[in-house]
Amino acid sequence: MNKSDKYCMALVRESDHGRYLATLFAPAEQRSALFSLYAFDIEISRIRDLAREPMPGEIRLQWWREVLEGQRAGEAAANPVSMALLATLARHRLAAEKLIALLEAHRFDVYDEPMPTLAALQSYGSNTAGAIFDCASRILGAPSEENAIEAGQAQTIANVIALLPHHAARHQLFMPLDLLRHYGSTPDEIFALQASSGLRAVLAELRLRARRHLTRIAELSVNIPEKTWPAFLSLAPLKPWLSAMESAAYQPFQPPDLSAWRRQWRIWRAAKSLERIGR
Repeated sequence: MNKSDKYCMALVRESDHGRYLATLFAPAEQRSALFSLYAFDIEISRIRDLAREPMPGEIRLQWWREVLEGQRAGEAAANPVSMALLATLARHRLAAEKLIALLEAHRFDVYDEPMPTLAALQSYGSNTAGAIFDCASRILGAPSEENAIEAGQAQTIANVIALLPHHAARHQLFMPLDLLRHYGSTPDEIFALQASSGLRAVLAELRLRARRHLTRIAELSVNIPEKTWPAFLSLAPLKPWLSAMESAAYQPFQPPDLSAWRRQWRIWRAAKSLERIGR
């Protein structure tokens, strides 16, 4: 494992421990490629937190686009994540277009415009998290596009719920406006950290949708080659995490957290049978 691969592995271990653990179930020769993909995802997902203003965020997204298009070879070679990612794309013959579409979808992140509809959130999920699951399954040798879409939707909904207090603090809205209106909630309530009955109803529907996506993954798992399972194992802790929010004590702006041992146990359990993700 070279320096760039080690850097990516350390970044994933620190920032997305669930995916780090899941990747350990992949064949040793494919782990570095997965770590480079996940490190790229981490870098892009945190652009808003690092840039804070739209223009620096746009510049960073454009830089990554040009890297993927092969326009910044020298700079890419000096960045451990881009260096490792480009090697992964070449080795596994992955199309850069899917990751370029991911960058375009993440432009939403750098602005404060609200997510307009549930359909827009679903499109965002397919093009961001869904693209990562798709590329991971291709690295593992068996593309699973339908499963990747379902996984991307589940992961995106989980992120929206988990990051609600973080997004609210910076007046950013990933909760779809059409759902808020349907249940009688407003962005102002969220930004004021008011856990209204309307917001709780929106969150309940999102949790229901996430569980349906997890159930669908379980149903599809019978036709998914076992060698691709590690691409989806990071989803294993989601079902009990979502269930914990059904408690009367649940506070939307204080999402529950599973203990580290329980997350690890869920991932290990799903590695024996992927359908357990939906249980």
